[in-house]
Amino acid sequence: MTEPIHPGQPVPDFSAASTAGEFRLSQHRGNIVVLYFYPKDNTPGCTTESRDFAAMHDHFVAAGARVVGISRDSLRSHETFRERQELPFELLADTDEAVCSRFGVIKQKTMYGKPVRGIERSTFLIDAEGVLRQEWRGVKVPAHAEAVLRAVEELAAGS
Repeated sequence: MTEPIHPGQPVPDFSAASTAGEFRLSQHRGNIVVLYFYPKDNTPGCTTESRDFAAMHDHFVAAGARVVGISRDSLRSHETFRERQELPFELLADTDEAVCSRFGVIKQKTMYGKPVRGIERSTFLIDAEGVLRQEWRGVKVPAHAEAVLRAVEELAAGS
């Protein structure tokens, strides 16, 4: 198992299937990347979080950032979710948990009293040079997208 990436470290390149074709992190050098991990398509918290990022998408783009959502769901599930929620950004399908493992977001959780492995809702802010600048783990959805946008704007202003 690889050590998770920490703020201040370069993010190793990765690729994953996405709703916009193959996503490769290195192809987005020169842009800030907001990578948000969420547990499951079409669930209340994940839908709200995705809608919040979508509602502010123009502001993220204006600050030079690209928003990308990622979960373990299939590409087909992502395509349906993206269409149904009218999300203006791509979703990555990490069905083999390779990217989740790299970022250390797979955790033991409890659902209905039973232990399950799942994604801990987390967001990572990667600068234009590919360095992890900030991370949010154990995210609570309300006001999260706004906090990430503020961090993106601060990062963009400092560049």
